Amino acid sequence: MEAVWDRGGWLTPREVLDVLTTERELAYTTVMTILVRLWRKGLLERRKDGRAFAYHAVQSREEWTAHRMGELLALSNDRAEALSHFVEAMGQADRVQLRRLLRIDR
Repeated sequence: MEAVWDRGGWLTPREVLDVLTTERELAYTTVMTILVRLWRKGLLERRKDGRAFAYHAVQSREEWTAHRMGELLALSNDRAEALSHFVEAMGQADRVQLRRLLRIDR
């Protein structure tokens, strides 16, 4: 997902492999398998690109992060307590940003 988010746009398995091989050696089939699994989980969409498929993230990194935060919060027996701990762990700049966002009439 990091490679897809970082590069943006539609990426073929070869393009993802090219991004990832700078970090470590992977087989093309391994990258293809991972992309297909992420597509089946609904994290990627795909379209035909020549003989291969090209993949694109369904959500931005930030949207996915917010979704995961919501999922984790739902696991808590005491949401207010969990939120309290989360806010206490934030840095000052993040708290200021949170206050600003909460003031916005949505």
